[in-house]
Parts: sequence; structure tokens; C-alpha cells
Amino acid sequence: MRDRSEKSTRRHPAISRRCFLPAIALAITLFFIALPQLAAQSASHTDPADHIRGVVVNSVTHEPISRALVFSPDNAFAAMTDDRGRFEFTFTPAASQPSMAFDAGFPRRNSGFQNPTPTRPNALIARKVGFVGPNYEQPNNIQAFSPLSPDQQDVVISLVPEARIVGHVNLPGSDGSNKMQVALYRRVLREGREQWDAVGNGTTRADGGFRLAELSPGSYKLLTLEQLDQDPLTFDPRGQLIGYPPLYYPNASDFATAAVIKLAPGETFQATMSPTKKRYYPVNLGVTNPVVNGMDVTVWPEGQPGPGYSLGYNPHDATIQGSMPDGTYTVQVRAYGPTMMAGRTNFTVNGAPVAGQAVTLLQGISVPVSVREEFQHTQTEPAMGNFAFSSGPNTIVQNIRRSNYLQVSLVPDEEYGLASQTSLRPPVDQNDESLVIENVLPGRYRVSANTGIGYIAAITSGSTDLLQRPLMVSGGGTIPALEITVRDDGAELEGTLDSSTTNTAPPAPQGRFDGPQGIVYIVPVDGMDSRKLAGLNPDGSFTIQQIAPGTYHVFALENSMQIQSVTQEWLKQHEAKVQVLRMVAGQKEHLRLSLIKAGE
Repeated sequence: MRDRSEKSTRRHPAISRRCFLPAIALAITLFFIALPQLAAQSASHTDPADHIRGVVVNSVTHEPISRALVFSPDNAFAAMTDDRGRFEFTFTPAASQPSMAFDAGFPRRNSGFQNPTPTRPNALIARKVGFVGPNYEQPNNIQAFSPLSPDQQDVVISLVPEARIVGHVNLPGSDGSNKMQVALYRRVLREGREQWDAVGNGTTRADGGFRLAELSPGSYKLLTLEQLDQDPLTFDPRGQLIGYPPLYYPNASDFATAAVIKLAPGETFQATMSPTKKRYYPVNLGVTNPVVNGMDVTVWPEGQPGPGYSLGYNPHDATIQGSMPDGTYTVQVRAYGPTMMAGRTNFTVNGAPVAGQAVTLLQGISVPVSVREEFQHTQTEPAMGNFAFSSGPNTIVQNIRRSNYLQVSLVPDEEYGLASQTSLRPPVDQNDESLVIENVLPGRYRVSANTGIGYIAAITSGSTDLLQRPLMVSGGGTIPALEITVRDDGAELEGTLDSSTTNTAPPAPQGRFDGPQGIVYIVPVDGMDSRKLAGLNPDGSFTIQQIAPGTYHVFALENSMQIQSVTQEWLKQHEAKVQVLRMVAGQKEHLRLSLIKAGE
């Protein structure tokens, strides 16, 4: 009996171990399963959730826009607005665990451990079919970009109702197989100069109709591109070529005399054009010194530069080929590569093919730049920033390479010329102190100069004042060096943004400004290229230093807006929020500005 009892007693520890080991393993498993929820609950008690709430509105009617897509630039966050145009993003502290991330409303699995610090977007983008962004300076701007301050929780995003051009191209006797290309150009003003940028092409339907949509408010010109008649019932490849030359709305023969179509937000413009057939003749022009990298060819009626006609370059036999109707034309060729080359010639089509003429390419020249520093203070580092180009007070320049603080560019002052924008070439080595602009083609240029120290006081070439007049460069010649004078006794402007002109509440007691961020512009009244700009500080203040003496327009725009030039029409529209300020050397001025919002 004793032996059996002892044997039974010895079995009990083994039985206990077999029973409790699985229980311990189960407990450990349940603990690790519950740990993330415990951590999340702990985080929710210690770190409050962050929110961004907003509304998307129509910039014209100020009504909310439902079903608009709002997302971050990196596509990490996205939401659709509700029927009141509202949306909300909530950011909770991310635990160091595998989790679910959301992209455009759809979850995607994220393996591994996440960064415990959540990434909060620094901007939001809104988009909706039938609307465009408020930045009219950018063609095809179909979305609104709204920057956010680090702790901003409320935002209003404006979208502009799209404008449209719809119409019909009438081709006599066409059965619909000859479809035409229509091209649209939009007027932009850059540094006070009018230019026309292509914003897109469209193709007519079988009935000749076309539709150009998602257009921002502005001024446009419409044309049909030239088209050879290749009706399969009448086309003879060995016979006389027949085609439709470009037609500029409504019935002009060149781009300059075409009517300007002014579109308001949400407007639909109806346009009808009726091109006429003309005889076309082959054109074959040579190039005396072709390059292997290929070339760009543009052509237009003599004295009437603009888009519409086209010729092509055949690299196999180095010829410019195509076909043109009767008339006298200008053709220009530009070759790209280590060395810029370009050439231009005129030719006449008069009822017969054109051959035998050639274009001679001229090499771009080098323009030296010299700098005269008239500094009264010392500066050991250039103050280069994203906005204002300025230097601090009471500093003197010491041992700074001019190429480190000075930027100089030649900007073409003609839209359809040989000229192309060029800038200072980089130093060839660490000992190179020369300033040279290479590959300058013939043409008319504006000199654009910015400095990280002081301000540009003068730019001359020989006896020409390049702050007031353009630089003329002829083919194969030389020009006097550009002489740039830099001073550091400029004026200083500081100020604040009037919070009553924003979409949010007044500043907090601590002086924190939670309204929409903006950019302050100071633009010379004469329109020359010497403007400055500065971003707003979190409290709504701004400072712009080293302003050249002169008279300026000063205004503040929302970040979502940009402006290339100040026209009299624009000034009249916003005269209540634009201030005129005359600055002299050494002056310090304080302003209070009202914010000009998108859509105003």
C-alpha cells in the first residue's frame, strides 16, 4: 500500500506541469494580443487626437461643394466632402506596431513597425470635376492647393467654376473623315510683358464639333491648325496638294489680329470657324552647318509671328521639309547641345515648290559680367532664402565668391524669336572667379539679377541702362560686358496682416496667428524685374530688407495664389487692398496689409 501511495504521489507533479504549461502559454499569447489595445488606450489618454476640419466652397457663390476630393500631397490622407462641403481628418498618435494605413479612403496593409510620430500634412489639395484651382497664372490648374501651418485645424479651400469653349469647325463638303485640330492659347503677363502660352489642343468630332473644358478665367485666342486634305475619295498623292491653312478666330489670317476671348468663371463661350482650302507646295530648305543632336523648326508668315504653321527637320539629309501655301514666310532653326546654335531666313512660295535655299546656324556668344560692390557693412554669409533676398544690418562682405550670392539671367523679351533664357555658367573649378553667360543667341533680352546681399542698384552694358531698356544681341558679334552695381543701404519694410481679412478668428491672446498663410509682394510701379516677396510669419508679421530706392505696389496674397505681373486692370480691381509706397535708401517703413483672397 505504501509503495502504491508513494507512486501515486510522485505522479502528481508531472500531471500539474502538463496542465499548467499550456495555460501559461495561453496567458502570454492573450497578453501580447491585448498589448496594442492597452497601448492605444494609454496613448489616447495621454495624447489628445489632432484634427483638421475644413470646407470646400465655390469661389464665386461661396456655396459649399459636395463630393469634392480632398487629399494630402503625398496621398497619405484623403476624404470626400459631405453634402455641406465639409471634411475632417483625425490624426491619433501611432503606436509602434503593425497597423492599417488609409489611402484615398481604402485601407492598405502596412507590414513592420510604424514611426511612433504621426505624419501630419503641411498642405491639402482639393479637386472636383467642373472646377479649377484659383491660381490663374498656371494653365490647366484643375486643383486648389492650400498650405497649412503646423497647428492649423480649420481650413477653407476655394474652387473656381470651370470655363469652357465649345464650337464647330465647318469644312465644306466634308464627310467627317477630315478631323481638324484646334489649339487654344492663354494670355499671361510676366514682369509686365504679355505672352501667350499654349493650354491645350482638341480634335473635332465627326460632325465638326469640339469642346475645350477645365479652363481658368482669363483671356484666350483660338485657332485651327493647318491640315492637308486627305479625303480618300479625292486625295491623289501624286497630284496637287490641297490643305486648310490655320484660321484664327473668328476669321483672321494671323495670330496677332485674332480676337481675344475673355472668359469669366463658369462661362461657356460658343465659337464657329470655317477654314478655306488652298493649294500647298513642297518646301525643301537646306542647313549649311547641321548638328547631330537634332533641331527645332518654327515657321510663320513674314512679320506675323505666331503658332499655326509647321515644317519639320529631316536629320538624314539635313533638310527642312514640309509644304506651305502661297506667301512669304520666316523660318528659324534652333539647335541644342553643349553649344547653342540658331539661324533664320525668309522664303517665298509662289505657285511652285521651293528648294535651293539654306539656313546658316550661328553660334551663341559669351557675355562677361562684372560686379561693383559698394557695401557699407560686412557680411560673411549670403542671406539666401526662399522669399526675401536680404542681408542683416551692420555687416560687411568678407571673402564671399560673387557667384555664391549673385544670380544673373538673360530672359527673352520676344515670344517668337531665336533667344532663349540663359544664366551664369557655374565655376569651372574652385579658383574660378569669372562671371560669364554662355550660349547667348541673337535676340532681345531683359537682364534679371538677384542678390543674396544688398540690392541691385544698376545694370549697364556700355551706355545702355539695362534696368530700363532691353539688351540687344546680334548674330556673330560681341557686346560690352554687363556691369552690375550692388549696394547694401536699401530700405526696410515690416508689417502685419490684418486678421479681419482672413477666414478665421482673430489672433489668440499669445499673439498666435491661425489665419491662412500668405505671401507679401512688393512690385516696382515701373514693372521692371526687381520685385521682392516674403512669407508671413506665424503671427501674421513680415519683414523685407534691402529694398532698392523706388516706388512700389505692396500687397498680400493667399498662398494658393500667384501673380507674375501687376496690370492696371488688376490694380483697379484690388485697389482697396493694394498700397503704394515710395522707398528711399536707409528708410524703415511699417505697413498693415489686408489679405487678397483667391477668387477676389
